[in-house]
Amino acid sequence: MSRPNSVEAEKLARCTARALGGEYTVDGVRRLSGGASRETWAFDAHSYADGVATTEQLVLRRDPGASSGQIGRSTEFLLLDAVGHAGAPVPLVRFLLEADDGLGDGFVMERIEGETIARRILRDDEYAEARPLLAAQCGEIAARIHAIDTAGLPSLDVLGPHEQIAQYRSLVEAFGEAHPAFELAFRWLETHAPEAPSGGPRLVHGDYRNGNFIVGPEGIRSVLDWELSHLGDPAEDFGWLCVRSWRFGVNDKLVGGFGDLEDLLTAYNAAGGTGVDAERVRYWEIFGTLKWGVICQMQCASHVHGIVRSVENAMLGRRVAETEWDLLNLITGDDPGPDPTWSLP
Repeated sequence: MSRPNSVEAEKLARCTARALGGEYTVDGVRRLSGGASRETWAFDAHSYADGVATTEQLVLRRDPGASSGQIGRSTEFLLLDAVGHAGAPVPLVRFLLEADDGLGDGFVMERIEGETIARRILRDDEYAEARPLLAAQCGEIAARIHAIDTAGLPSLDVLGPHEQIAQYRSLVEAFGEAHPAFELAFRWLETHAPEAPSGGPRLVHGDYRNGNFIVGPEGIRSVLDWELSHLGDPAEDFGWLCVRSWRFGVNDKLVGGFGDLEDLLTAYNAAGGTGVDAERVRYWEIFGTLKWGVICQMQCASHVHGIVRSVENAMLGRRVAETEWDLLNLITGDDPGPDPTWSLP
């Protein structure tokens, strides 16, 4: 399936009118940054009724094509609705697309202003006061997410460590390339897998990291990108948040490049979170590092084999070696020291 590169304002206006009622015009349609696996488009919807003009700032989330391991748009719509009603900060979902809308599979949600680009969040003066607050806010928000009654959620896969190890091992084996550091990590993860969380599997965001938060000067406004959500160990979210790649160069701050694990866990426990400690987070940090390495390999292969030609995907292939370096240091417990310099021969 070819990747769509535009969205027609007229189609957006028609589907908005169908779903929300009344007459609408649409302008300001633009593709937002990020979203390598899913398309995200911003637009403004204008209506006029009873002498009053209103404007809604909205976002379209849609699939450019099939994506392995990700939940569908309708499932994400229902999940966001449930999470929002549980009190977690997520955009308000407005409506699902229908086939006759001619826009593919997706949904429309409210647009929340703020910054998502991690390097700006970690470096710009505008967020200087927010940065010391972010780790605790991540803990508080995660406690709400992990406490949601799974009986009220749409159907999600249950993915513990063993299921995910098997999933990512099969991907590596399909490439037919030798990666001894990955193999070492697989064996370590199999040997050290924690017991299932008490109380059974809980909702896991699946991509809980810097770059998927909308941040303002006061801190986190919303959590985005729920397409990897599943049921499992809540510590997985924290391990992913601590992966070195998601610190964006601020490596002395374990949590997202902005905070400390103690602040994260203290806030999590104070907000009612249970069953997560530093040892469990470390396990999932190692798993997350391996996972990111495999994803980098997959993205590079998609470029090399002509599936999705992309300079970004090609560059991700070089990051496989970075994750191998990180895995060796994490497993041995050695201090990695400064970042190695990765240079082309």
